[in-house]
Amino acid sequence: MSEAKPRHFRWEELPWERVTGQLGRRMVTGDRAMIAQVLLEEGAVVPTHSHENEQFTYILEGALHFWLGEDGREEVVVRAGEILHIPSHVPHKAIALEKTLDLDIFCPPRTDWLDGTDAYFHDTDD
Repeated sequence: MSEAKPRHFRWEELPWERVTGQLGRRMVTGDRAMIAQVLLEEGAVVPTHSHENEQFTYILEGALHFWLGEDGREEVVVRAGEILHIPSHVPHKAIALEKTLDLDIFCPPRTDWLDGTDAYFHDTDD
């Protein structure tokens, strides 16, 4: 059995991936979890989507307005210092109410982010 080696990262040394004109991200991935910083300009939209991954979104700066569930009826504004837990397969979308930096944790890692098949992001008009 091979032994996994610890790794050390500095956010400021990781490159930003420009996802849309208003949204960038950088991430660290392990075997069973992923952590990502997401930077959204005011008005940036994360279109409705769902995924198998359990998600925790911790807002470091700014605020995101989320619509949750099949019909988007459940709404919540998550502000700096707050965390939103999104269970697996729950549809959700968000808009940045101001410039926002969040920390997203996914389990398991988002393979669509890693292989570039996250079309719901790239098909936006911003």
